[in-house]
Amino acid sequence: MVDMISWEGLFKSTMVLFAVIDIIGSIPILVDVKQKAGDIHAGRATLVALGIMLAFLILGERIIGFLGVDVNSFAVAGSFVLFFMALEMVLGIELFKQDARAMKTATIVPVAFPLIAGAGSMTSIISLRAEFSQINIALAILINMVLVFMVLRNLARLERFLGEGGIAVLQKVFGIILLAIAVKLFTSNIQHLF
Repeated sequence: MVDMISWEGLFKSTMVLFAVIDIIGSIPILVDVKQKAGDIHAGRATLVALGIMLAFLILGERIIGFLGVDVNSFAVAGSFVLFFMALEMVLGIELFKQDARAMKTATIVPVAFPLIAGAGSMTSIISLRAEFSQINIALAILINMVLVFMVLRNLARLERFLGEGGIAVLQKVFGIILLAIAVKLFTSNIQHLF
């Protein structure tokens, strides 16, 4: 199992998931959710998101296989989702709408799912399976969940430290990184479909 760990694969998987989850860029949304719903339980949100992502890592390929879709097709479709998520971050527009009714259970919905472990994260996990081993992706998920927990735990401090300008800059930077990842994901998987 240890010989399957690739530092390059772990680093790339961690960075892809970090850009997709975008927990730093989500600080304004998290602050808004906290104000509307009361408190966000950092530990519970992190554990639920971790469970969803690991389950999708293990069962996701079987689920899409059962539906008759191969990993490369899913990766190409995922590249479109990542592309539009990146456009949201870079251009400051809203393409994916949040359900206002979900505020009553804010720690689980929308924080753990779909904000942290959402369509972008699940798409990325399946897409990463086309390039990296499962152990690298699992470790990348764990590393990102530690970061998620730290951000959720220190939300008020981070908001004061970064300020509106700092948060906006981080969103744009991670948006551009995510845009590049989406393009690479598309170009490296589209050739396998023809």
